[in-house]
Amino acid sequence: MGFRSALSKPLAQFIVNQQQNWMYQAGAVQEQWRKKLVQKAKNTVFGRAHYFQDINSHEDFKQAVPLRDYEDLKPYISQIIDGQSDVIWPGKPLYFAKTSGTTSGAKYIPISSDSISNHINSARNALLNYVHETDKAAFLDKKLIFLSGSPVLDTKGAIPTGRLSGMVNHHVPAYLRSNQMPSYDTNCIEDWETKLERIIDETLHQPMSLISGIPPWVQMYFDRIVARTNRPIKDVFPDFQLFVYGGVNFEPYRAKLLETIGRPIDSIELYPASEGFIAYQDLQRAEGMLLLLDTGIFFEFVPADEYFNANPTRLNISEIEIGKNYALIINNNAGLWGYSIGDTVKFVSKDPYRLVVTGRIKHFISAFGEHVIGEEVEKALQYAMQRHPETEVVELTVAPMVTPTEGLPYHEWLVEFATPPHNEAAFAKDLDTRLTQINVYYQDLIVGNILHPLKISALPRNSFIDYMRREGKLGGQNKVPRLSNDRKIAEQLTKKS
Repeated sequence: MGFRSALSKPLAQFIVNQQQNWMYQAGAVQEQWRKKLVQKAKNTVFGRAHYFQDINSHEDFKQAVPLRDYEDLKPYISQIIDGQSDVIWPGKPLYFAKTSGTTSGAKYIPISSDSISNHINSARNALLNYVHETDKAAFLDKKLIFLSGSPVLDTKGAIPTGRLSGMVNHHVPAYLRSNQMPSYDTNCIEDWETKLERIIDETLHQPMSLISGIPPWVQMYFDRIVARTNRPIKDVFPDFQLFVYGGVNFEPYRAKLLETIGRPIDSIELYPASEGFIAYQDLQRAEGMLLLLDTGIFFEFVPADEYFNANPTRLNISEIEIGKNYALIINNNAGLWGYSIGDTVKFVSKDPYRLVVTGRIKHFISAFGEHVIGEEVEKALQYAMQRHPETEVVELTVAPMVTPTEGLPYHEWLVEFATPPHNEAAFAKDLDTRLTQINVYYQDLIVGNILHPLKISALPRNSFIDYMRREGKLGGQNKVPRLSNDRKIAEQLTKKS
């Protein structure tokens, strides 16, 4: 046993013991964080403007702090960029995490010296939970690969700025640096395909034991290796033990990924975001991810069906219900206040609080009032793939076809298959059947002959990669939205090059 694996076991026991101290005291721990955050930020520009000194309860907090998205935060970010201190959090941010916006262009999410530990320690603790539960630690003595963004940082208003995944690379503990891959120089390559080939050069003959990244980009990495070697991943990397992923639902990719590997593999799901590390899978067989209640974030939850109301309900952790969709709101120790990160979540347990990510609050189809969301699309896909086990999906997105050249409107499923179903019409029917079962509004529109049942448009190989390349979003942490309420993505995917 190497020194890393030997040291990890007592550390894992310590972390799990600490975790036990807060995971069953959710309400009290969260209330403590609300008080701490408000107290520390009361003399900031934001704190004074929102009368933090008068906040004594969550009700006071909701009255004082409105819900906001990045557009609402932007004036404060501009003050920080102009050089002002103590704007939304004491001092200045340690970093800006740069992410892609929609209406805003680039977004600059502050990360403070207080909040950086949330990003660093949470990923470590997810691995230590795995070590504690399974007693498997040997993977820590071999090579670990993290498919991430470039660690090269620019500056914005004298604040170091870059991709969160690349930024975190600067804080990898020294004891892991010697077995972390790829090399720093390779990680700095901006062009994804050039970078991927270099990563393969570096890792192909190494004892890789842990591989981490967004599933479609890991699949691309594996496919390139199989093409080079003509061998399954299990033979190329016989020490491969653990797949760590986040960012998208793994289920649509699972069958293809496991087939490429050639044997079952343990996995850990993470829920990181630029705004904070939200949750991680703490047990291999428990549904959902453990919400991280004691890392500097005070969470609020807005029922998803109220999100666009003028005065939506805002709940704390003690008020949520299992099985209901909520828009996730965070208040954190980097100065995000009443901030909607754009995700919807659903709790699957309360003691402790575990959740699943169900979609994006603005990613839905409701051209006729059906309000189909990402979770429903993925459940329908999972059902159809179970009934057609030969089917392997590379990627998909769904868009409304409101004005077809003939017939009724319908939902178009644009799917790139690795292996298509033997009977595409039956596959489409199963998708539609399941969708009508889980969305009563969609069912009413189908039964009422307002919508035609969904149609599949099978896309050529590499359609999604080519689309992401054209958009300048190939690789890293970028992903295609699962569904849209317009046809912008659909038109780009079907456009002739």
